[in-house]
Formats: sequence, C-alpha cells, structure tokens
Amino acid sequence: MRRILITGGAGFIGTNLVSHLLKKDPDLKITILDNFFTGDYNRISKFDVNVVEGEVEDKNLVRSLVSNSDEVYHLACRNVIVSSSNPMKDLETNTIGTLNILESCKEYNVNKLLYSSTSSIYGNALSLPVKEDARKEFLNFYSVSKFAGEAYAQCMAITKKLPVVVVRYSNVYGYYQNNLNPYCGAIGKFIDWAIENQDLTIFGDGQQTRDFTFIDDACTATVKAMEYCQPGRFEIFNVGTGVETSINDIARIVINETGSNSLLTNVEPRDIDNVRRRVLNIDRTRTLLDWNPMSSIDKGIKETISWYRNQTEAGNHYE
Repeated sequence: MRRILITGGAGFIGTNLVSHLLKKDPDLKITILDNFFTGDYNRISKFDVNVVEGEVEDKNLVRSLVSNSDEVYHLACRNVIVSSSNPMKDLETNTIGTLNILESCKEYNVNKLLYSSTSSIYGNALSLPVKEDARKEFLNFYSVSKFAGEAYAQCMAITKKLPVVVVRYSNVYGYYQNNLNPYCGAIGKFIDWAIENQDLTIFGDGQQTRDFTFIDDACTATVKAMEYCQPGRFEIFNVGTGVETSINDIARIVINETGSNSLLTNVEPRDIDNVRRRVLNIDRTRTLLDWNPMSSIDKGIKETISWYRNQTEAGNHYE
C-alpha cells in the first residue's frame, strides 16, 4: 500500500488531486496536511483519507508525517493576494515550510517529492509562449517565495540526490473551487456572479491575458510528473495549455454558458494585477510526460458550470 502525503490537500488543487489519485488507485493511503486557511474540510470529508490540521512551518509535525510517507505532493502555500499583505508569513510558509518538507523527505528517504510552483515567476515575459528556462521577473512576494522553494528543491536534488520534480501551474480552474472564498480565481468568481445575475467585476480593462488550465488536465500532468521523478535528475514542467485568453473573453464565455443577464464592470487594477500577457510553452511537458491538455477553455468552463449547478441542486456548498 503506497503512502501518500499531500500538503495543502484540502485546497482547490489538493482536493482534486486526492480525487484523481483515489480513482486511479483506491487502495492508496493518503494523509492530508492543511491549516484550512483556504482549505475546506467539506471538500475532503467524502474521501477515505487521514486529515491532519497543522502548518508546514511546524518542523516536528512535518517530520512525523513525512516519516510515514512514500511519496509527498507539496502543494501547501500562501495565496498570492495574502502574500502581498504579509510577506513575512509568506516567507515562513512558502520558503521555510518548503525547506522543512525537503529536509524531512531527505531524512526519511522518501521515494519521490513533487513541489508545486507557479507561472507567476515569469512576470512580464520577454517572449511568448514562455519556456521553463526563460528569465524570471518577480512582481509580487508570492513569486519570490515560490521560486526560492524551487531553488532549495534544485539544491537538494543535485547535492543530496533527493528525488524531486517541480510543476509550474498556470491559472488552474474547475471543480471544488470555492466561489465565496475571497481568494478564488477569476473563473470561479465569474461563474458564481453570472449564475446569480450579478455584474462581473474585472480589474483593469480586461484585455490582460492568461493561460487558463482546467483542473483535470492539471491533475493528470501532476501525477505524470511525479511518475517521471527520479533521483539525481531535477526537472521542471510548465502546466498550462499553450493558449492565451483575455479576461474579457473569459467573462463573455461564462455569461453565454450560464445564460446570464450579468454585465461587465471594470474597476481599478490591484497591486498584483501587473502582468499584461501570459501563456506557457508546454512542449517539454508534452514530450517528456506524454501529456496533452484535453479541455479547451470553452469545454472546461462548461463542465465547471455544470458541476457547480449539480452541487447546488444537491444542496452541497463548498464554503
């Protein structure tokens, strides 16, 4: 029986990853470590998993959990919005917490470790689609701390032969995203507002673009990256679609798919809204992991809307 530890496992991506892994292998023994700042117990209560409430900054707790694990998916981190308001806590969670995970994984000789990073480290890229080896630009504290985690992971992989792999997610959306959470992504918020026929708030002019990745594709890439992980070989994989979509287009798709009467309302951009365009080059991920994103933005949004409506009808609320 494989023993899996997922930090941040009660969060949006973590919950979907748990579901994805158990569908592949129902006999997995999964432990979730989460502080429930943005994680939601209701989302994971239906799964047969061990749930531990705590912080990745707690070194003794981390050592205890890692010592009973064969593989570790390290997803726990501070959200980009709260990172800006409290950079010291951001450093403690995203960087020191990651070092705790890395050191414990080495101490107890885990078979494999996956570190989840972010496309935010690319900032305003000089050329698009942006490749893994592109220059980095740090426009928020979140990207700084996440890249520091990558650097520690690389050092541990090369000098200590720790089997670790990194995935850089790009604007993941889909099932189990809590629309009422103030840190929810744009698509989740748009769906919630559109279903309620409320105006959709857009920061800035809405012409800014992102590479929106459906959760099923992100989970498949994540598991494939973990399977690819080997000692002595440090790899980084972009997880996106290679397709650039504007926020205005996202809003229009959501309104059309929901049949909503919502209008678009533009407001001043936030301090974190400082990247004009982003789309990832996923050639390495396609080639080395034999992976391709299966959902277009239209299909992914349609499936997400359908899921949320089914949850509402069933009386389920992930709040």
